[in-house]
This record gives sequence, C-alpha cells and structure tokens, in this order.
Amino acid sequence: MAWFKRKDKGIHTPTEDKKDTPKGLWYKTPSGKVIDTEELKKNLYVSPEDGYHVRIGSNEYFEMFFDDNKFKELNESLTSKDPLKFEDTKKYPDRLKAAYKKTNLKDAVRTAVGKSNGNNIVIAAMDFAFIGGSMGSVVGEKIARAIDYSIKKKLPFLMISKSGGARMMEASLSLMQLVKTSAKLAQLAEAKIPYISLCTDPTTGGTTASFAMLGDINIAEPNALIAFAGPRVVKDTTGKELPDGFQKSEFVLEHGFLDGIYERKNLKKQVNLYIDLIQNQPIRA
Repeated sequence: MAWFKRKDKGIHTPTEDKKDTPKGLWYKTPSGKVIDTEELKKNLYVSPEDGYHVRIGSNEYFEMFFDDNKFKELNESLTSKDPLKFEDTKKYPDRLKAAYKKTNLKDAVRTAVGKSNGNNIVIAAMDFAFIGGSMGSVVGEKIARAIDYSIKKKLPFLMISKSGGARMMEASLSLMQLVKTSAKLAQLAEAKIPYISLCTDPTTGGTTASFAMLGDINIAEPNALIAFAGPRVVKDTTGKELPDGFQKSEFVLEHGFLDGIYERKNLKKQVNLYIDLIQNQPIRA
C-alpha cells in the first residue's frame, strides 16, 4: 500500500480543535488591491498599493492629530432622545441601542481638546459607523458646545466631517442643527479664532450645507465624496450622464469649493501650519 493512502475515511479532527483563519487579517480596496490590516494600520489606513484612504472614525483621527494620543473628551455623556416617537421598520430608540452596541459610541460625533504639535486645539470628529454619521440633535449640540469651548479658551477648532446628512428620525430637529452650528461658527469668526474644516469620505447632505463648508480653510482627503445630494440622485433628477470623478474631492477642488487636498500622513502638519499662518505666529516644525 502506498504511504500516502488514507487508512481511515473521513475527517476525525474534533470541531473544537479546528483552526479557522482569523477574520480581518486582510483588507481589499475598491480597486482590488489586497493589503495586510496591520500594515494598513501602520500606514494610517491608507493602502500603499493604490493610495486608497480607508474610512476611519474618531478614535483613529484623535490618535493621528493629538500628540501621544492624549486628550480630554468633551460632553461625552450626551445621548439622543426620541421626542418625535419616530418609527419606521424599527423604533428610533431600538436603532440607537443597536448603534450603541455596534460602535461603543454615544452618538455620531466626539469632541475633545488636547495638544497637536505642542499647542492646544479643539477637535470634533464624526463617526460614520453610528447611523451613517447622521446629524441629530446631539451631534449639533456637541459641535456647538465644542465651539463654545474654543471661544472661551481661545483655541483653534478643527471639524472632521464624515456624514450621510440629516438624521431622518429627528426630522426638523435635525435640520435645526444646520442653523445652530452655523450660528456658532459665526461667533467663532467674530472672536477671530481659526476654524479648519476637513471633509472626509463621505461628507454629504446637511453637513455639507452647513459647518463642513464654512471653514476659514476647507480641505479634504483624496477621493472623498463631497456633495449635497449624491451622484445617483443628481443623475436621476437631471437625466444626464455625470462627468468622471463627479463630486469627488478632486472635482470639488477644481470647481473652487476646497482650498486643498492632503493625504492622511500630511494632515496634522498641514492643519497646524494653517493655524500658525492664520494666527500670524511662528511656524511650528
């Protein structure tokens, strides 16, 4: 009998001893490039193969911008209510509970203060994982309070937008946040405190119609979707074919709505450079 013939038929390894390949070891970009997730993390979640900027959240942006990832979170206990008793296929409170469990976040934005390149800055960073980064009352309130903190402490403000727009479960209450955050930014401007707006993928709807486009400097990551209505809606409404790259950050920059596009590895240096220039202070290394 040949040595490679199986004596016993079937597989006899107990289920508990079987080894599965751990999930999340590889990431596949839209262009089909495959990259090891540890390498991706070391590269700030940008694929070295094709430069694709993977969508990240507030944790990663805080780690990227704050020196040694040290910061004090502001108003972290605020959570949404259900004043409209909204219900579609699910009740709004049930959607909120599912989002809490899935993301370990209280809502779609986190705000914090800490040092970036040695100087204090206030940062508000949105999380798309929490109900599509939608703007509800808590999102507007936390951004407004962060701006108040900037004014009180005379600290620059950085807004990192990543949102699908208004939160339909809060209807008109959500739309009111556009007005509230815009009014607060007007107060920030009156106080002559720098405001840098960073648009990431995606920045759409009411977010684009309010605070995302009101910065002293408006910048974006490469290939980010930046729009009010998405490409599919525009195409269906106009009945026309859209140009290549329509509503991507490069297209938006070309048409004058952005001041610059920067790769993730350069964002911290560039944001702080803008702040130094606006405040007419010595450029930090």
